[in-house]
Amino acid sequence: MTLGKRAFFLIFPVVLTGYLLAALSVYIAQSHSMLSLERARLSQQLDHIAALFRNDVNQSRSFLYSLLEGNAVRLFVSETDEDYRNNALGLRLQQSIRSLSDDPKKFISFAILNPDLTPGYYFENSDDPFAEIGEAQFALGRRLTGGSQLRDWTYLHEGQTRPLIVYSEFIDPVTFGRPLPSAKKSALLVQVALEPTQFLSMQRQLQDEYQTVIDFDTVPRPFLPNELSASVRLAPALFAALAVPPSHDAGNVERLKLLLGLGALAMSLVSVGLMIVLIRRFITNPIAALDRQVTAVMTGKNEGITEIDAAGEIGRLTGNIKQLHDQSQRALHLVQHASWTDTLTGISNRGHFNTLAAKVVHKVTTQGGHGSLLFIDIDNFKFVNDKYGHEVGDELLKVLALRIERVVGEIIARRSLPPVVFARLSGDEFAVLVQSASGDGTIREMCACILGLFSDGFEVHGKHYPVTASIGVAICPMDATNLAELISNADAAMYQAKTNGKNRSSRFSRALQDKRNRIRHIQEELRLVDPDEQFHLVYMPIIDARGKVTGCEALLRWVSPTLGNITPDEFVPIAESTGQFTKIDWWVINRAMSEHQQLKALFGPETVLAINISSAELHSKSIGDYFSDCLDRHGLDARTIEIELTETYAVKLGDQLHRNIENLREKGFRISIDDFGAGYTSVQQIIEYTADTIKLDRALVQNLANQETLPALKAMVSLCHARKMAVVGEGIDTHEKLALLIAAGCDHFQGYLISKPLALPDLSIWALKQAAEITGGDEDSAFVSGGKRRAGSSSLL
Repeated sequence: MTLGKRAFFLIFPVVLTGYLLAALSVYIAQSHSMLSLERARLSQQLDHIAALFRNDVNQSRSFLYSLLEGNAVRLFVSETDEDYRNNALGLRLQQSIRSLSDDPKKFISFAILNPDLTPGYYFENSDDPFAEIGEAQFALGRRLTGGSQLRDWTYLHEGQTRPLIVYSEFIDPVTFGRPLPSAKKSALLVQVALEPTQFLSMQRQLQDEYQTVIDFDTVPRPFLPNELSASVRLAPALFAALAVPPSHDAGNVERLKLLLGLGALAMSLVSVGLMIVLIRRFITNPIAALDRQVTAVMTGKNEGITEIDAAGEIGRLTGNIKQLHDQSQRALHLVQHASWTDTLTGISNRGHFNTLAAKVVHKVTTQGGHGSLLFIDIDNFKFVNDKYGHEVGDELLKVLALRIERVVGEIIARRSLPPVVFARLSGDEFAVLVQSASGDGTIREMCACILGLFSDGFEVHGKHYPVTASIGVAICPMDATNLAELISNADAAMYQAKTNGKNRSSRFSRALQDKRNRIRHIQEELRLVDPDEQFHLVYMPIIDARGKVTGCEALLRWVSPTLGNITPDEFVPIAESTGQFTKIDWWVINRAMSEHQQLKALFGPETVLAINISSAELHSKSIGDYFSDCLDRHGLDARTIEIELTETYAVKLGDQLHRNIENLREKGFRISIDDFGAGYTSVQQIIEYTADTIKLDRALVQNLANQETLPALKAMVSLCHARKMAVVGEGIDTHEKLALLIAAGCDHFQGYLISKPLALPDLSIWALKQAAEITGGDEDSAFVSGGKRRAGSSSLL
């Protein structure tokens, strides 16, 4: 709001109040006079309506006397022949009634009620030929019969389809005169009812005019002094009253109020207008000019404030504001630079990146063009931080930011492209948003130059560190049409680069999007899955060197009705990341133990059941209790149950997890380290493992199962045996691998050469075939020495 407007709104109410007070005094004096005039007019109209009502009352009385003085009623009542009376005399009586009415359409009814109040005769002048006397008139007859009156008139208007003035009189059925009070019980009650049309018409007119209703009562109604109302006497015991509601415009009172109000307002505006002209000339215009300058500076149209030529307080105010603005501008630049800059590297931070990148994305989506986002993550940076300290890690990030900025800047300058948006998003994550034509090679060159910074490790102050970079690339608008989606897709492409081996770049693709969609669908299915309907177990036999089955590994399979077969490699990591692993693991434990007796029936009572569980389950003590409960439920021996953990997780065993594993071993369960050799295995870790079995990973078997590395394989197996651990070789898919593992001293073997995972019915068939082959062959032929397989060893498989 401008200063001129503010002055107007401050002065105007004061001036207006003065004029309104003067108008109010005039209004009070005039309104009383007008109220008195309107009240007199209302009383005159009620007097008129009362005259109409009394005229209708007299008309009903005259109508009844005219009928009684004639012969029609006398003949009708005296006639004893009922048919003749109802037909001939009734028709004559109707003609007499119609002849007495001036208006052939006016409603008039005539009724004769017998002493027992049964209708002796009834006729009404209406359109209904089957009309009958109303209940209200019956009620009136009962009241009069029980009283002492011989004649009466009543206005029936409540609950009636039409209001009626009813004149009633008792007559002697013989003399047709007024009966004695003692003979009232044998007298006839004659009633004439007519509709007061003129009265009702004027009643509706008044009610429409004043927007209210006329009240009828037996006593006059008292009214307030300032209330517009009137009352009139219709009959000795009937009064009509009309009270006009306050909302009704009584006469010219509202018009007077409006005229006085508008006059006060007009005079106020004229007076205030003269004052505002003077105030604006000498006060508000100079201040408004200063305000425009300040606004222009705040919106960025002007850089500074120019002093205006004004004397007094306004001139000094302009100078002070100019000085304050200059100081604030310097402070603003400092604060803005700090809020938009990453404190460690000196480049833009995530907030500044989001602001600038959103503008670029909006531009390319609305005006055309392409924007490519490079999402850069430093591989093994945590390793450097942990090993060399945070100071080295911080220095590495600062140097890396400078080098990326330099190589990117050189490419942008050489290709004459718009400036890039380069920022550190968080930790060891950086982002580069480039505007370039599609397919011009800019992004490939930029990725190659950034990855080239890590070709021989990353050098900082003469020392090389084992870090690399994974880069994910997403392009707008092909891959995304908003910033959040662009960052998400570039991040997904970066993780794809990590999955493919790190130190490389990966372009977001539809296949990657499909993969993300499938992961989301699997997550949704896991939340709703019923394990008993969609999960089932298969078993992979484990044999010793003689071909005897010593155990079976339970493996989970999932057949979804919507997604089909989903491998454990797909859904197990997703279940662990979303917290669904507990439901799955507990189902596997219970189902595997429930089928263990069938495995024992196939391969003997000492058959070991190996159950894989999610390593994250070891964080809770409840897993041990659940194993014990299932053991008791299915009547099994803990020594025949082997719990398999992954080697990569065993590396991370802490004190609490170690206690949980020891608790399971104390209960009699066997502990197996699965996929041994898949992670960062060391001799020290082998010594520290508290396990009963070591399962050599298939990749390790693939690398060591040859003559050149056989000594190393023997040494590893011997070390495990020295720690009293049995050794299982996984991934046995050729006879050569089997022979070399036997030569190295492995205790047990597992792989597709022996058997693929089978459901229980198929496993039974396989067991029968295995038993037949062993029985038909030489049991000793399974041994292999000197790296050569003896004849007949195939019978084991």
